[in-house]
Amino acid sequence: MASSTTPSPVLKRPVKIACVQLATGPDKTANLRRAADKVREAAATGAKIVVLPECFNSPYGCDYFPSYAETLLPSPPTPAQSPSFHALSAMARDNGVYLIGGSIPEVATTTTTSPSTGQAETKQTYYNTSLTFSPTGALLATHRKVHLFDISIPGRITFRESDVLSPGNKVTLVELPEYGLVGVAICYDVRFPELATIAARRGCFALVYPGAFNLTTGPLHWRLLGRARAVDNQLYVALCSPARDLSAGYHAWGHSLVVDPMAEVLVEAGEEETIVVAELDGEKIEEARKGIPLRNQRRFDVYPDMLPPTSWRLWQSTCGQKTV
Repeated sequence: MASSTTPSPVLKRPVKIACVQLATGPDKTANLRRAADKVREAAATGAKIVVLPECFNSPYGCDYFPSYAETLLPSPPTPAQSPSFHALSAMARDNGVYLIGGSIPEVATTTTTSPSTGQAETKQTYYNTSLTFSPTGALLATHRKVHLFDISIPGRITFRESDVLSPGNKVTLVELPEYGLVGVAICYDVRFPELATIAARRGCFALVYPGAFNLTTGPLHWRLLGRARAVDNQLYVALCSPARDLSAGYHAWGHSLVVDPMAEVLVEAGEEETIVVAELDGEKIEEARKGIPLRNQRRFDVYPDMLPPTSWRLWQSTCGQKTV
């Protein structure tokens, strides 16, 4: 049944977003310094939301995750535990922007007692983690990559993040008080429409994906997936990649972009280091949703497994269905 009231705008006022397509190398300190320079440049365009790419502080690859990983918990970490945390906080504060800090390798250390020996055992778990900071430099949200990049395309590419990384377990929504909610996820997460649908249904005006597609999957699906998530959910989508470096072990596709709620690509980079900027306007979201009113046409009686868990259990008991 259609709603009798007009929903509040999900984007309270227009805002510029900038994706920094950053060139990175093996020197973490140099990467952080370069990121700070580029965030400053992005803020100078008038952007109030700035996005960095996946693994912006290190080379991307399973061989690099452990050696570049930083301790984030308990929060806040010390500068020695996580120089990237403190660098990102300073970038956001110094430029007065919301900073979606791409991602960094994270290490979490847990100590347990062995049931067989009674001795303390230490375990290190690695994650691919995105940190979002406020214009005051405060940490607003942490997203651990939910879907790990495990693929095998014969003759083209084989990659297994799960050989080193563990997955996160939550949808990440970030409240930007002046503007509204954004959903943050990482790279391979974009292939899973469920995350995007949940974020949209909870009121996000944009989905932001720091990512690092490669020269096989990038030409095939990078742009397509950005447009698909935008048109599926009638909101803005931003994809932010590292710049391409053919001397590195992993070759990023580049092509950072911003897509509007009707799946039009507003701005797209090439492969080189650059900054792309777009203005997000809530009226475009409302126009798309009025013209093609998906939010009032969903048939959860037909696909109840997309309901929240409590409603799903109620549907089961009412309709006598078994869980499959």
